[in-house]
Amino acid sequence: MMIKDSVLFITGANRGLGLAFAEEALKRGAKKVYAGVRHPTGATRPGIMQVRLDVTDRGSIADAANQCRDVALLVNNAGIARLNSNILDPSMIDSAREIFETNYFGMIAVSQAFAPTLARNGGGAIINVLSDATWYARPMLAGYSASKSAAWSFTNALRIELRNQKTAVLGLHVSFMDTDMTHGFDMKKISPQQAAEAALIGLEANQEEVLADDFTKEAKRSLSGEKPIYLDPPPLG
Repeated sequence: MMIKDSVLFITGANRGLGLAFAEEALKRGAKKVYAGVRHPTGATRPGIMQVRLDVTDRGSIADAANQCRDVALLVNNAGIARLNSNILDPSMIDSAREIFETNYFGMIAVSQAFAPTLARNGGGAIINVLSDATWYARPMLAGYSASKSAAWSFTNALRIELRNQKTAVLGLHVSFMDTDMTHGFDMKKISPQQAAEAALIGLEANQEEVLADDFTKEAKRSLSGEKPIYLDPPPLG
């Protein structure tokens, strides 16, 4: 799928990677970007239109899909993370449920709502934002890692399901990015712009999975080794 002259809908698009996707798409000639945000501010940027969206609210999702009937590329970017001090603490269950509502169930619900639109518009594509944490879990990010593993599994099933309607599905795996979510973590990070660029280049090259940085590539490669990275993940900074 080519980005030029296309119309995008991006969830979680008010900042970070979502905003980077919008800006990169416009740079590549996209016709219009719908920015799904919880609380539209009325702020305007050329080519970007804010649309109210809460991915945990089915009514909000349906309204957005009904409003944006010209979408050809959906980017499921909305996501949250919560740190766990102790995964044996009962509060971990509530935290994990909250994370899954956005990172997993939200992705499913938005994909279901927009798939018919993509089909009507020639097939188009979906990009699901995943993580290097798909393949390993640090205790303090156990709920987040589990949600991304589940989202990866859904992405792989969705890809097969939507082939009949000619909708491409790309999974973007990326490690730590320099965003609000990773503020305070002292480690190597890539920019959201780098991740968005890698994903859109991959989509235009008909790739089905993009690994946006060196550490993510290392994590994926390790899965077939004698000591995969999930057995001994590196410490956080």
